[in-house]
Amino acid sequence: MLEEIAYKYALQNAIKFNGKANMGAVIGKIISELPTANGKEIAVKVKEIIDRVNSMSLRQQVDELNAVAPELLEKKEAKERDIFAFLDIKGGEKITTAFPPGPEKYPHIGHAKALLMNHELARKHGGKFVLRFEDTNPKLVKEEFYKIMLENFEWLGAKWDKLEYACDYMEKFYQLCEDLINKGLAYACTCEKEAMKHKRFRGEECDCRLNDAIKNMELFKKMPEMEEESCIIRMKIDMNHKNTTMRDPALFRIIKHKHARLGEKYKVWPSYDFQNAVMDGIEGITHRLRSKEFEMRNELQRYIQKTLGFKETNIYEFARFELEGVETSGRLIREKINNNELIGWDDPSLATIVALRRRGFQPKAIKDFVLSTGLSKTESTLTWDDLIVHNRRVLDKEAKRFFLVTNHRKIKISYAPKMEAKAPLHPENPKLGEREFKTGDEFYIDEDLKPRQVYRLMHLFNFKDGEFLSQDHNPELKAKIIHWLPADDPELVHVEVLMPDKSVVKGLAEQGVKHLKEGEVCQFERNFFARLDKKEKTKLVFWYTHQ
Repeated sequence: MLEEIAYKYALQNAIKFNGKANMGAVIGKIISELPTANGKEIAVKVKEIIDRVNSMSLRQQVDELNAVAPELLEKKEAKERDIFAFLDIKGGEKITTAFPPGPEKYPHIGHAKALLMNHELARKHGGKFVLRFEDTNPKLVKEEFYKIMLENFEWLGAKWDKLEYACDYMEKFYQLCEDLINKGLAYACTCEKEAMKHKRFRGEECDCRLNDAIKNMELFKKMPEMEEESCIIRMKIDMNHKNTTMRDPALFRIIKHKHARLGEKYKVWPSYDFQNAVMDGIEGITHRLRSKEFEMRNELQRYIQKTLGFKETNIYEFARFELEGVETSGRLIREKINNNELIGWDDPSLATIVALRRRGFQPKAIKDFVLSTGLSKTESTLTWDDLIVHNRRVLDKEAKRFFLVTNHRKIKISYAPKMEAKAPLHPENPKLGEREFKTGDEFYIDEDLKPRQVYRLMHLFNFKDGEFLSQDHNPELKAKIIHWLPADDPELVHVEVLMPDKSVVKGLAEQGVKHLKEGEVCQFERNFFARLDKKEKTKLVFWYTHQ
């Protein structure tokens, strides 16, 4: 495993720097991916592999990397398979897509997939992307969810060409309902709820179906004064249809609940299927990609559009994916928050966008991850590692490096010279600058030192059995690399890191972390990536991102 990892990073680094790989940069990559690996073994293996890689031509290096780790090749133009090819969209065809969330909970990574898939489809074909809130169930809609969704979607980079609220079209919904009633295509049903449920299941028509248009219209007009569930407007289709959603489905129902945007102005609200089909028609949505849970409703929604004279939207359903061990049910998350099992919607164990953002997952990584899952109809369960690999790819290129020591074990190294040492803030990006250290002979480390073992304080010097050996990075010493802090530095920073299981790791970090901005992600070398959540007077509080 070590050899494979070293080989791909040596190739990548050589290609980046005109055919010659740098040993320190390659070792840094390996350490970030294998933090528990033996330093001696790493140094020996890397030197051997770099000699082999540097003897190749640049063309050979590119071909080799393309064969062993093509994802590490920087490509000016995406060469990946077109995941939208099956839609057979012709050149010049006008495309309008939409993502219509219900503002009913905090969005999670599943919402991100539907959002970004539709956004990418529109952008790929030079089309328009509509963000629409489907907010016609006042019992579920909350003002906070409008706000958090807009913030999250904007952070993810999904820029919309038009923002719509379905509730703004209530008068249009009423007009279309009246048209259906007048044409005998919809009727007012006053059957008891359970009785109608059984009739639909058995394919039996109710007596209300025989009402004339005048009576149906009278009932529709009276619905605002009637009790909930006492009257429903149904579309007259076929009570024996094989697809049960087509058996005289509900179009309008009475909901006497204050709406987050419209207050108590309306008491009769369109069903999800009606408003969804109508809004797609009004907005001219040509294509929409959504999760498979809506598949049974596709036929009904297309039927509504056709009946009302709208152009039918091309809908494609894809399978949902689950992140292993992650709760996504809004109801269950609310219960766990109320029971203090979760600290909030941004609990580090969740895959809500607010949680991922607070942990330090990057928008580009989330986008790359959800697009990589494709549009298959086969259900899948993915792990955190599947998401982490994309995030690490982003952070590896930009996250500053610092030392963190959590055990505060102090050692003294005899004959250690006083030094003004420097270390890069990033092994491959000199533009980020350097960290500076003043060292004496006492250091904080995390390691339990073994006798006769050679160690190297990373970026500093080698020692054995408590005595200084040398400064040079000599692979023949087979030194185990460890991170450290100068024990006599009065400006070391107290740090706390919140872990996904809500435990807190405490430690000391080098003084340079004070210059991080809140929200910035760094890498604590040989430990993990972490995001600075807040600066307090006596400490910095981080959230663990991942290894």
